[in-house]
Amino acid sequence: MVAALQSRGHTVAMTGDGVNDVLALKDADIGVAMGSGSPATRSVAQIVLLDNAFATLPHVVAEGRRVIGNIERVAALFLTKTVYSVLLALAVGVPGLIGFDALPYPFLPRHVTITGWFTIGLPAFVLSLAPNHDRARPGFVGRVLRIAAPAGVVIAAACFTAYLLTYPGPGDAVAQVQSSTTALITLITLALWVLAVVARPDAWWKIGLVAVMTVASVAMFVLPLTQQLFQLDPGNTDDTLTGLACAAAGIVVIEIVRWVDHRLRPSDA
Repeated sequence: MVAALQSRGHTVAMTGDGVNDVLALKDADIGVAMGSGSPATRSVAQIVLLDNAFATLPHVVAEGRRVIGNIERVAALFLTKTVYSVLLALAVGVPGLIGFDALPYPFLPRHVTITGWFTIGLPAFVLSLAPNHDRARPGFVGRVLRIAAPAGVVIAAACFTAYLLTYPGPGDAVAQVQSSTTALITLITLALWVLAVVARPDAWWKIGLVAVMTVASVAMFVLPLTQQLFQLDPGNTDDTLTGLACAAAGIVVIEIVRWVDHRLRPSDA
């Protein structure tokens, strides 16, 4: 029976407590033994029900789904950051290597810290512990890359565009800080949107999570203490509007890419 179900593409679980169940437990994708079963049965099983109650199995399945589903969400957030960080470094560094005027990197280490706090670190902690009832499906790497790769490319392109449009050139320290702040506004806005995409389907606590992270991010730019601490200057209205416009364009592109991906691929891919 186990082999017949597997030949039809099913994932098969086998439960048992006696020595005669050992071979079937080994052949099954998941072997579940009773706690009061024979030592041989318990030794080959992946799961042992210590309380001898089948009612425990739904909780085991739910915990597995939560872990796998939440790892996928968190991985998408971290990989998105990896993609746009690498692309921004290349965009700034490569022109200088081939003879063009080199641009300074748009962000200070403390700017990266802000981004990590409110778009990856704190949200990832909450999402990793949240309930998740999605079924475990093959294709983990592909699904994560289809979110992270396009989002990372769009964020890098939008940030670098905002930086180029507002960069004043060498010599004007105040304007350089304002340009860096503009690029950071674009980055955080798009990264928060990716957080909202990863957190879908929407629920009240997910909306609250994104809202809290957004308010905290805005506070970094408007409070005098954090402006001084993180060297932020959003005082140039034109630059700020430029950054927000680049972010809005990036959001449209991300949503178009997601829509095309859903149309071209089956829902379980």
